Amino acid sequence: MQVIHEGSERWGPDRPDLGGPEPGPAFGRLFDAHAAQLRRYLARRVGAEPANDLVAETFLVALRRRETYRPELGTARSWLYGIATNLLRHHVRSELRGLQATARLARTGEVSHANHDGRVAEQVDAQVRAAQLAGALARLNPADRDTLLLVSWAGLEPGEVAEALGIPPGTVRSRLHRIRRWLRTNAPAQEEVQDLA
Repeated sequence: MQVIHEGSERWGPDRPDLGGPEPGPAFGRLFDAHAAQLRRYLARRVGAEPANDLVAETFLVALRRRETYRPELGTARSWLYGIATNLLRHHVRSELRGLQATARLARTGEVSHANHDGRVAEQVDAQVRAAQLAGALARLNPADRDTLLLVSWAGLEPGEVAEALGIPPGTVRSRLHRIRRWLRTNAPAQEEVQDLA
């Protein structure tokens, strides 16, 4: 393995050197390249306002820990998603409470009927399917939920998920296979399961 010298561009734009004395330009490029996608992923997990805060916190943590980034081990994108996923874990309790509350709606049949006839029926069906899927997601353990949502909502490839979570790629593929099988059995909203899987 070759030694990478400070300032080297050997790795390319997806694996930048972040260890230089002036990290601002490199982090500006990282932000421009990844912040919007990262925000969309985080917003799907925790909502728009917390997502904005988490994106800012992700880049702040990345800047503070830039010496821990190793381009030979993965892309900057997967490193940023790994940091964001760790930050998300602090929000898991809120996320789970929301998913469990939504699932309770499906069990109790409490649905708002604010619109007109046909649209009301469509909205009720969509709310029930979303509630059922939310309930299934809430029952997944955090590691499985992170794996599934990094693939389905963030659009990461299994290899990138492995880099982000610090696990072997085979573990990601195994988890995804097991999760998809479990969702097909335990989440009645089959179209949504296909979207996730």
